[in-house]
Amino acid sequence: MNINYTKNLRDVLNGKKTDIAPVVTVTQSGILDAMERTGTSWPQAHENPEQMATLGASLYELARLEDAKIPFCLAVEAESMGCEVDLGYGGRTPEVVKSPFEKPEDIEIPDNFETSGRIPVICEAVEILHERYDNLPVCVGITGPFTVAGHLIGVEDILKMINLDLFAVEDAIEIAAEAVSAYIKQLNEVKPEVICVADPTSSGDLLSPLDFAQLSVPALEDIQEVMKSQNVLHICGHTAGILKDMLSCGYNGISIEEAVDMRYAQKVKHELGDKTQVCGNISTSKTLFRGTPEEVRGEVLEALEKGVDVVAPSCGIAASSPLENIQAMVNARNEFFGI
Repeated sequence: MNINYTKNLRDVLNGKKTDIAPVVTVTQSGILDAMERTGTSWPQAHENPEQMATLGASLYELARLEDAKIPFCLAVEAESMGCEVDLGYGGRTPEVVKSPFEKPEDIEIPDNFETSGRIPVICEAVEILHERYDNLPVCVGITGPFTVAGHLIGVEDILKMINLDLFAVEDAIEIAAEAVSAYIKQLNEVKPEVICVADPTSSGDLLSPLDFAQLSVPALEDIQEVMKSQNVLHICGHTAGILKDMLSCGYNGISIEEAVDMRYAQKVKHELGDKTQVCGNISTSKTLFRGTPEEVRGEVLEALEKGVDVVAPSCGIAASSPLENIQAMVNARNEFFGI
């Protein structure tokens, strides 16, 4: 069966009926097995557009996952804001180690934000992927405003400030959203098929549903309105309590972890009118990382039985995950649809 991967993913995210569910990743895609086979590595693939494009498409080339996903971390925006970022090595992803800002009122967007750090690298990698592939959607992952604000003034600090100075937190998030929007406008120029906003600090494990609705939702809605690509919102952890708000933010899709039952997610989706599709929720921390291909198969088949719209890892794929487990995701989807 010949599949137009780009059209199939686009149609599903637009709520159209398709013959099969796509199997993609909207989260971190770089694994060590793929690096070894493609001659790429971290940290080089974080800074070199050719390596980034090659590694981003590696799970398509090696496992037939149906998209190319770049970049491989959530520190891009903070870096361009002036934060010091440790790019890591081997299988360790980049992390923010130092911010130039101490308080929300200190935060300002540098004049060269869009042209500094790795934003130009990512845009060039998108163009390379479009040149290499006619039938492979490119998904660019960006960071949600609340998580960016946490990078700028410290996650623990911003969570504490919610109870001490809520207006300052709102100001920090607003500036972070302005920066993210500026980045999105750069991406609009190179036209990735999908933008995935990952906002892990908005997780139900960290924020109450009320705080999520008051602090995260307005910024997530604002940046969604800037996007010209199809878009997916990914939030980690236990998100059942914020599921209605996630589904109502205006995104084409949401991405959830295994902590949320797929049948429940579909129930809420249907109650809200089926406008937003649900991606997920194949466990990255257990099944894809430490499980067997047969366990991956079982989890994929279960997710499909429960109505998942797009089969995908539940969060960023651990770098040490075996390639055969990624292949098992695709094989199980094929089995379910009789391909």
